[in-house]
Amino acid sequence: MHGFCPGCGNGIILHTLIRSLKRYIAEQDIKDPRFKDPLDRFIFLSGIGCSGWIVSPHLNADTFHTTHGRPIAVATGVKTADPELKIIIVSGDGDLASIGGNHLIHAARRNLEALCILVNNFNFGMTGGQCGPTTFHNAITTTTPYGNFEYPLKVAEMVAAAGASYSARWTVKHVVQLEKSFSTGLKRSDNGFAFIEVLSPCTTQFQKRNYGTDDPKILFDLFEKNSVLIKNKDKYSQKELKDKILLGVFSDEQVLGLSQNIKGTISNAGKKTNTRSEEVR
Repeated sequence: MHGFCPGCGNGIILHTLIRSLKRYIAEQDIKDPRFKDPLDRFIFLSGIGCSGWIVSPHLNADTFHTTHGRPIAVATGVKTADPELKIIIVSGDGDLASIGGNHLIHAARRNLEALCILVNNFNFGMTGGQCGPTTFHNAITTTTPYGNFEYPLKVAEMVAAAGASYSARWTVKHVVQLEKSFSTGLKRSDNGFAFIEVLSPCTTQFQKRNYGTDDPKILFDLFEKNSVLIKNKDKYSQKELKDKILLGVFSDEQVLGLSQNIKGTISNAGKKTNTRSEEVR
């Protein structure tokens, strides 16, 4: 049982994440005596909104429900204080890409060792269905009753361009690919920022206003028909791609993470200090 609206994809995301976590934990050899249970090493952070309730209260693990837009800021502090902890952030597009957008960009730039799952339901679902940074152009919301005059933010592409080790986008319709991406993201987040944008229906707010029904099949069919894999995008013209949803991996490279770089800086600072002390003597 959960408290999500009928047709919401948050339950799919939760179960897919749990399956990926089980596989990741089974492959780990945790030697730190503090972590008697494998989940003791994990901390799950979320912000305000429907997606903020995916991990809390559904996982029997340490969770931190932060203020609106601040899960990445808190996660940065947690990881810096204890680099051995495994950080997983799950929240919505309004929380992570709008109010917390600045934190998202700089977490990617710093390559914070964390898995960040952004659930994109195209609006501020919990607070009344207002227009957000990922709302489709011309879409109807409570704050754009005559259609959205802005263009949606391409979040996965932005995060890749900002320097994240791993950035991908899938939908809740593509469960097999999503689970593989979660598994890859968990591994990549050992050494850098792994970001996965998940497109999910908001049947109660967004879909009712734009499609006249809360039947989740509408958006599930749209995800299937309008999606194009990155590797196949050259088969389409720029005009055709304008109305398509690009899915796949936008970046996947090995770059040192934030806490590793901090550790290296501290080590180098200590060596320089010792050298100067010897010179003074």
